[in-house]
Amino acid sequence: MRRSLLSLLLVAIGLAAAGVRAPSAQETAVQLMLPEPDRRAIRQVIESQIQAFLRDDGATAFSFATPSIQSQFQTPEVFMQMVRSGYQPVYRPQAVTFKDVIEFNGGPAQRVVVIGPDGVAVMAVYPMRQMPDGVWRIDGCFILAFRRDDV
Repeated sequence: MRRSLLSLLLVAIGLAAAGVRAPSAQETAVQLMLPEPDRRAIRQVIESQIQAFLRDDGATAFSFATPSIQSQFQTPEVFMQMVRSGYQPVYRPQAVTFKDVIEFNGGPAQRVVVIGPDGVAVMAVYPMRQMPDGVWRIDGCFILAFRRDDV
């Protein structure tokens, strides 16, 4: 179960403990060319989810997740418990800086530098999926150890 939480989340948010070593976003990053309206929409969805986390508004935060994330966690309450327990940097960020959109597993993912409540910077990578109606939704979140060259 812990493994599946590492691969899915936020609304979804997806990788537990910030100290887990995975390939850096730079090691696997290929910048993706997306139209500016899609880039803005992706950023807005992530910003809106983070704002919902800061308000402890589980229903709204959950609404920004893809149907597959929603299916995995079933309810906003279960989803929020997972976020609170494993994704503190995005649940209670001190600062958020949006970086580039990269290709990740065949689709777009937004890289975001997040300074967590402990003052530690991490790289959050948000895989995104565009729904049939054109709306972008969060299809997970991977929290990677931050490296200066990820900036």
